[in-house]
Amino acid sequence: MGFVEFIANLLSDPRGAIAGWIAAGPLMAYGCVFLIVFIETGVVFFPFLPGDSLLFAAGFFAQGGGFNIVALLATAWAAAILGDQCNFMIGHFFGTKIVASGKVKAMTPERMEKSRAFLDKWGHLAIFLGRFFPFIRTFVPFIAGMGGMHWRNFVVFNVLGGVTWSTMFTLLGYFFGGIPVVQEHFELLIVGIILVSIIPTVAGLIRNRIKNKKQAEQAK
Repeated sequence: MGFVEFIANLLSDPRGAIAGWIAAGPLMAYGCVFLIVFIETGVVFFPFLPGDSLLFAAGFFAQGGGFNIVALLATAWAAAILGDQCNFMIGHFFGTKIVASGKVKAMTPERMEKSRAFLDKWGHLAIFLGRFFPFIRTFVPFIAGMGGMHWRNFVVFNVLGGVTWSTMFTLLGYFFGGIPVVQEHFELLIVGIILVSIIPTVAGLIRNRIKNKKQAEQAK
């Protein structure tokens, strides 16, 4: 199974996909959770992976005994913290070349500008807050590394943000996954989490487009 097919299967049938990981054994189950969270936060080329919804769904399975909740939280913490650290280093050593190449299609000018503005506005706290916004959580550590943020400052907010974000979504699935209405509409809820999480990003992109259009018209 290719990576794209793997992600498509997770998005279309999260309950079935995760059940398949668990059936394949602990190494597969925890490994897949680690891999997706790490890649989404740690590799600037994949900002579209479903980190929020994956953690919620995994927490749901922990409630049913498919995952050990302590081991699942430890896996999520490690993936989130190491992922952001990797992204920071990529930005620090290769950021300028990657941006200049223009080969990373997900790295659109609008997304980069929004992430820069977010970092400029909130400073070090942006590393923590950015965890809760798709795309921004991928680009902010990359830009922080590229912009020369001190590593020790980054680490503090990286750990706080990674632990808070992953714990919150995992425990939401763990504590609310057993509610009958949640179980009956599980797939719909996962889609809802994805939509709600990307609304701020989409709204920001639309606002920037309107602003740029107005500025272009005024410049004529």
